[in-house]
Amino acid sequence: MSEKRILVVDDEKQIRDMYSQAFARAGYEVTTAESAEDALEIFKKEQFWVLFLDLNLPGMNGVELCREIRKQYPMAIPYAVTGYASLFELSDCRDAGFEDYFTKPASLSDLVEAAEHAFKKLARWKKR
Repeated sequence: MSEKRILVVDDEKQIRDMYSQAFARAGYEVTTAESAEDALEIFKKEQFWVLFLDLNLPGMNGVELCREIRKQYPMAIPYAVTGYASLFELSDCRDAGFEDYFTKPASLSDLVEAAEHAFKKLARWKKR
């Protein structure tokens, strides 16, 4: 759990690149996926504890992806990020297991702060 690796899932390359750069500057190792299906394939090979998931993805949406990840990795800390807040109810996101919810354009400093918070929480859990 001590590895500071983040998975970013967004169908927009510009967003994936922007988030990757911001997290990398903050000292995190970042992997990206452009769809939920790609993210699940990545999860077969690697494990991530902190995730930033776009909700409006082609195919499986981010809420469904979160549910799938939480089934396999209940300790994972996923964050929802969306430009379509009206399509996704906050209660659906909480029920799916998201830690928090950000609306695009999300502040990069807020996302980095959320990642820092998540890794501190994981470190506390690991000590127990």
